[in-house]
Parts: sequence; structure tokens; C-alpha cells
Amino acid sequence: MEAVHSALRESFKILPGDRNVRLIVHGPHQFLCPPDREQPEYYTHISINCFTGRSRDAKRLPYKAIVNNLEAFGIPNNHIKIMLREITAENWGFRGGYAPYLL
Repeated sequence: MEAVHSALRESFKILPGDRNVRLIVHGPHQFLCPPDREQPEYYTHISINCFTGRSRDAKRLPYKAIVNNLEAFGIPNNHIKIMLREITAENWGFRGGYAPYLL
């Protein structure tokens, strides 16, 4: 979890305390990965929800950083799938239920 969070801090410049990371581990019978992976137990699917507006180049930065950080755990780079979901600011609610850019 820290490997992903630190990659987001580095690439998206989020604050250290801006931390919402969830780890869900599935047993082999609960999650199928592409059949050509040599080490299916290391297959890692990462979903990132973020505000819209970053450039294509800016969005590539966390992909590279995450893959580099997970390498230390022996996860092959072709076993990592990253999905970035951009959500408009009015569709976020936090800090007491307020949409941050609608105040």
C-alpha cells in the first residue's frame, strides 16, 4: 500500500496525509488473471480515482512510479494493471460532505 501511496505523492504531489488506500487480496479461486502470466499469484490490479484535468504525461508518471515501487516486492511489471478513473470535482464529497470546488 505504501508503494502505491508514495508513487501518488511523488507523481500527483498529493499530501502525505491524503491517504485512502485499500488492499483487497483474493485467493486464486476468486480472481482470474490473464492466463499467460508466469506468476499469477503476483498479478496486481490497481484502481486510482482522481480529479479530472491532468495531462496525459502527468498521468503516465504514477504508472511508472507504481511499477518501479512494486518491483522491490518481486512483482513483475507485466503483472501490474493500473486503471485511472478521472472524476469531476462536483462528483466528490468529503470534509463534511462538501464538493471541494463547489463552495
